[in-house]
Parts: sequence; C-alpha cells; structure tokens
Amino acid sequence: MSSEVVKQAVKIIRETDCPPLRIMEVCGTHTHEIFRLGIRSLLPEHVKLVSGPGCPVCVTPVEFIDEAVMLASEKGATICTFGDLVRVPGTKMSLAGARAQGARVVTVYSPLDAEEYARNHADEQVVFLSVGFETTTPSDCLSVRAAVANGTENFSLLTSNKTMPGAYDAMRTSADAFLYPGHVHAITGTALCRQLAEEGVSGVVAGFTAAELTVALATIIKRASEGKPFFENCYPRVVRDEGNPQAMGIITEYMEPCDAEWRGIGVIADSGLKLRERYESYDARLRFELPELHGRSNPACRCGEILRGACSPVDCPLFGRACTPEHPVGACMVSSEGTCSAYHMYGGDVR
Repeated sequence: MSSEVVKQAVKIIRETDCPPLRIMEVCGTHTHEIFRLGIRSLLPEHVKLVSGPGCPVCVTPVEFIDEAVMLASEKGATICTFGDLVRVPGTKMSLAGARAQGARVVTVYSPLDAEEYARNHADEQVVFLSVGFETTTPSDCLSVRAAVANGTENFSLLTSNKTMPGAYDAMRTSADAFLYPGHVHAITGTALCRQLAEEGVSGVVAGFTAAELTVALATIIKRASEGKPFFENCYPRVVRDEGNPQAMGIITEYMEPCDAEWRGIGVIADSGLKLRERYESYDARLRFELPELHGRSNPACRCGEILRGACSPVDCPLFGRACTPEHPVGACMVSSEGTCSAYHMYGGDVR
C-alpha cells in the first residue's frame, strides 16, 4: 500500500464531516494493534472505538474453565492448552492453581502438538482445550483427524469453539460500524458481511498493519458520512469473497453447530461447534461424563460489559488495582488479545 494512499486516508479521517460514530473492533488483535501503533490519536473526538467479543479466550465462559479444572483435578486427565487459558480464573481456581496442586497441565503450540503428546504418553488421558473461532477451528479438527489416523485413543477435545455470525447479530446495535476481523473472514469469506449491510449493519474487513488499519478506519468514516449502510473489504490481499472453502469443509466434516454461552452476552443459538456424532468418542464431556456446571465469575469484574462494548476497562473498579496482568481477576486481563490487557499495556483512555 503506497504512502500516498495512507496520507489520503489520514486526510479523510481528520477532515471528513461525519456524524458521531462508534466503531467496534471485533478482533482483539485489532484492539492491541490500534493501541500499539498509536492510531487512536488520529481520530476526531466524535469517533469512538469500542472493543467487542473477538477474543476467544475472553468470551469463553467460566464453566468451561471449571470443566477443565475438574478434568485435571478430579478425573486425572492431562490438560493440553495454549498458554493464555492457564491463568483464566474459574469459579474456584484457574488451571494454574490446579497445576500448583499437582494436576498435569501442559502448554502446547497447536492441537497437533497435543495429539502427539497423547501418542507419546499412552498411559495418560490427554484433553486438548479446543477454544477459538473459525480461524483456529480447522486445526482442532485436524487433530481429531490425526488421532483417528494414528489410532490415538487416549486423546479428546473439550470444545468451546464459536462462530462469529451469531455474535455479529447479537452486537448489531452496540456500534455504528464493525471493524471485521480479517483472519476470520479469510476463512468464512464476505457473504455474511454483505448480507448484514443489506440489513442495515455497516462494516469493513480490516488487515493488521498500520496502513491497513488506517485505510479501514478512513473508509468507515467516509462511507458513514454518506448516510447509507455499507460494506467494504479493505483486506483484499488476504480475504476473498469465497473465503477458504477447504478450511470450511474441514470444520463441516468434523463439527456441527450447537448453542453456545458467550461471556457477557449469554447463550447465542447455533453459535458454537461440537464434534459430530461419528467423532463423539473424542468428546471429553462424553468420555469423562462431565456434569453440567454453572460457573460464577467475580461479581465486581466487568469483563462481560467490556466484551459487548457497554463500558471501557477504565470503568471497572478492579482495573489496574485488584486486576493486573500479574494477578488477573477477569479473562480480558489475561489474554494477549484481551481489551483490558491492551488498556493496561498501552495506557488506554476512555475513547
């Protein structure tokens, strides 16, 4: 992207006469990058950025952590997970707390690493914590494919996979325009975004560089000034209209929709994914006969409101005091994509 294009985008941001705007960064990585790159300083006072539910660790409900702790502490399973989930608080403790009490919790870099760990530790029941959106779900499915192919019978998934369409619908009144997550739409394509625009929901798909984010925000401001709902793909080097049919096919082969709980939003119909019946032997909930749990988060924590754009981290009485990256109270402070961690790291204001 040329410097002239970026200069023109900055000019549009600073000079375009648009109505007051609330732009939701659906993606947690967008939140962090916009802070890190100083892009917020470009925006006029009447253009506000609010963070949304695009951090998979953050929207994972407390009871999922409780299930993982139960598997590790009471069922004797080895938990394999990405690092962010280890410190997310459950009702009574985090996985880090369970590990401190002797539970086996192993940090891995991919679901396939977890399947390999299971193959190399045949005397352990290994559970991978399958958390993520359409971007990472194909790799979770591939770990099941590998387990089938390798005859790895001591491997299963505890699923909390989610899909974005239901979240967009639930959040449609929370902002004037969405900054859609580029990585998700590289998988799913743009059909849903175009449909939402026809229904009056505006937004653009954005990349992650300074130039791409600046152009995306300028596009929103310019199009909003025209007074009509809109959609534009501002990440065409990665996102195509058709998405990635192969990746979507893998998801469809191994998983099917189910209702899912989103932290701060509630249950969204058909917004989750679970293993299909023919792969249910790899479903940790069924393998270990887990009871239905009802988690409880700290009542003073405002992560839920932050995830739906109803407040800013600085509005939370715990932020930067009782809740810090070293001692997180809520998931939004733990995750590398979390809004609270971004505000704490970069000194976020209320804009």
